[in-house]
Amino acid sequence: MQSIALWQRVLILAVCAWGLLAATPNLFYGQVERHNDAAAAIEKAGGIATPDQTAALAEWPEFLPSSLMNLGLDLRGGAHLLAEVKVEDVHKARIDALWPDVRDALRALRDQVGGIREMPSPEDVLRVQIEKPEGLPVALEAVQALNDAVPSLTGSAQSTLDITVEGNEIVIQLSEAEKQALDTRTLQQSLEIIRRRVDEVGTREPTIQRQGEDRILIQVPGIGSATELKEIIGTTAQLGFHAVVPGGRTTDAGANPGARNMLIPSVDEEGVYYIVEEAPVVSGEDLVDAQPTFDQNGQPAVSFRFNTSGARKFGDHTAENIGKQFAIVLDNEVISAPVIQSHIPGGSGIITGNFSVEESTRLAVLLRAGALPAELAFLEERTIGPGLGADSIAAGQTAALVAGVAVAIYMIASYGLFGV
Repeated sequence: MQSIALWQRVLILAVCAWGLLAATPNLFYGQVERHNDAAAAIEKAGGIATPDQTAALAEWPEFLPSSLMNLGLDLRGGAHLLAEVKVEDVHKARIDALWPDVRDALRALRDQVGGIREMPSPEDVLRVQIEKPEGLPVALEAVQALNDAVPSLTGSAQSTLDITVEGNEIVIQLSEAEKQALDTRTLQQSLEIIRRRVDEVGTREPTIQRQGEDRILIQVPGIGSATELKEIIGTTAQLGFHAVVPGGRTTDAGANPGARNMLIPSVDEEGVYYIVEEAPVVSGEDLVDAQPTFDQNGQPAVSFRFNTSGARKFGDHTAENIGKQFAIVLDNEVISAPVIQSHIPGGSGIITGNFSVEESTRLAVLLRAGALPAELAFLEERTIGPGLGADSIAAGQTAALVAGVAVAIYMIASYGLFGV
C-alpha cells in the first residue's frame, strides 16, 4: 500500500477540521444569527450596546467563525407580497402640478388673453379656458414654453406634454413618452424605497424585483408576518438638505464633527465623510418633485422643486452661501454634495455634474425616495411558516449524518479490514 507523508496527512486533517469548524455555526443558526445582528447593530451605533445586544453578542464566542448559510423563503419561512403600484396617481399629481405654472404663465398675458379659468376635465387632462379667443396664439406659445423634453438613454428627446386647442380652451395632457418615463421612474423610486426600508431592518437575502408593467414582488425570509413587512415598507425615508461646514469633507471616520454637527458617510465616494450641520436647511417634507433633465449645455442633470415654505428657506440659504457646499442627505448618507453657484429663488433648482443619463435618473430617484410616489395595492399576501423548511433541514441533517457514517464504515472496511 502506498504510504502518505506525515505533512500530507496533517494538511488533509487540517483542511477537514477547518471545513467542519466553518460549518459549525449553521448547527446553532438562531444564536449565531442573534450574535451577528447584535454585532452589526453595535457597530452601526458607534460601539454603544444595549443590554439585550450585549446578551445576544455573548451567545456565540467571538473567536469562532460566525458566517451562516443564507436560507431562502422556502427553508426559513417569512413573508411574500405582490404589490401593484398605482401609477395613475402619479399622472394625476403631475397634471395637478401643472395648473399653477400655466396660471402664472398666462396671468402675465392678461391684457391679451383676458381672464383664465380651469375647466372640469378627466383626472389626466388639464383644460384652461381663456376669455379672449383672439389671444389663443399668444397663450398657446406661453404654455408651450412649459413643454420640457423627456430625456432618454439614446440621447433623443420628446415632448412631455400634448397641447391642443379646442374652441377657446387649451387642452393639456401628458404625452405617451412622458407617461412611460413617469411610470418607469415611479417603479424605480418604489423599488428603491422598499429596498432601503427592508435592508434597514437587517433582513437577509430579500427578493425585491419588478414584475410586469406596474407590479413589485417582495419576498423577505425570516420576518414574522406579511403584516409586519407591510409596516416596514410603509416607513418614510428621511431626507434633508444640510449645510456642509467649512473644510467638512474628510476621510477620517473618527473625526470630531463638533457641537450641533454630524459626520455622515458618502454613498458614492468610498471612505469619504462629510461634516454637516445637524439641523437641515430644508427637509424632505418640503420637496415637491425631482426629475432627470438636461442643463443648458445639453448635459444630464437633475431638477428639483420645493413647496412655498421650502422655497423661501432654500432661497435665503443659497443667497447667503454662494460658493459653499450643501449636502443632500438620505437615511444618514450623503448622496450628493454640490457647490452653490448662485442664488436659487423660486423654490426650484438644478444639480449639475459629470452625470450620465443613468446617474441623473438614479439621483432623481433617490431625491424622491422620501415617500412612496403612489399608493401600493397588495394583490397577494402570504406568511410562510418555517415548519416545512425545518423538516427539510432536519431531513438533510439526518441524510448527511447517515451518509457520513456509511462512508466512514466503508473506508474502514476497505482500507483497514481488507487491506486494499
